Amino acid sequence: MKAFREAIESGDHEASFATLADDVSFRSPAVFSPYEGKAAASVILFAVNSVFEDFRYTRVVEVENYSVLVFETHIGEIHIEGADYLTHQDGKITDFRVMIRPLKGLQAVVESMGKAIPGAMAQLGVSGDQMKTKRS
Repeated sequence: MKAFREAIESGDHEASFATLADDVSFRSPAVFSPYEGKAAASVILFAVNSVFEDFRYTRVVEVENYSVLVFETHIGEIHIEGADYLTHQDGKITDFRVMIRPLKGLQAVVESMGKAIPGAMAQLGVSGDQMKTKRS
């Protein structure tokens, strides 16, 4: 997903949101059930952009309609490694899964995202109902 990667790396929110299917499932490493829909996934991407520092993709693996984008970033002094697992069809991401390590890094992400998501929701005009997860 070259378009997604380029949008994220350049900080172009609108372009990154445009790569999401309307019914995208976003699976966070912090919650059991996926977030459903473009509005929720857009909030999460927007919030992540304000939380992660010096974010960069370091490797990309693409096979047919599946991509793995390995990344490095940090929150303060805590170094984080992770991967975005993307399933896409017709240029749109239909399933977005994130894995993060180490545990200390995931804990920093959970804490920081908890603070950033309400502001992202307000800025994007997304309601709490749109942020609910669905049971798997």
